[in-house]
Order: sequence, then structure tokens, then C-alpha cells
Amino acid sequence: MSKDRDTAFFGHPAGLSTLFFTEMWERFSYYGMRAFLIFYMTRAATLGALGMSDVTAGLVMGVYTSSVYLLSLPGGWIADRFLGQRRA
Repeated sequence: MSKDRDTAFFGHPAGLSTLFFTEMWERFSYYGMRAFLIFYMTRAATLGALGMSDVTAGLVMGVYTSSVYLLSLPGGWIADRFLGQRRA
């Protein structure tokens, strides 16, 4: 019996490799951006950054990080209710 051509990625469908690498690079860019964003916010404004205090920058990062995850709930509702052809 011949092996399916669709199971080329460690026994999984070949399309899974595209999904895996897309998600991997998306996560890499998200966490990498978070690492540099705190430095950008706290460096002096004369150096081309924002010049925020450490406390303010930490609060902004906390709001940003929580927004990334929490806004998916109303975003999913809007997509289901008004935008999408199928339920998410």
C-alpha cells in the first residue's frame, strides 16, 4: 500500500507545516517586539525614544499584553455577529 502524499510532515498533513511555521514566526515576532518595546518606552526622549518612567512603561505593557488576549473575545463576537460567513 502506498503512503499518502498528504502525510509528509512528521505523519501529519502537509498543510500543517505551513500553519506551524506561520504561528512560530508570529509568536517570535510578538515576544521579540515585547522585549524591545519596554526598552523603547523607557529610554530618554532625546535618544529618539519615549522617555517614560519604568512604572508607566510597565503599566502600558500590562495593558497592551492583557488587551492582546482579552480583545479576542469581543473581536470573535463581532466577527460572528456582523462580519463572518461562518461562526468562529
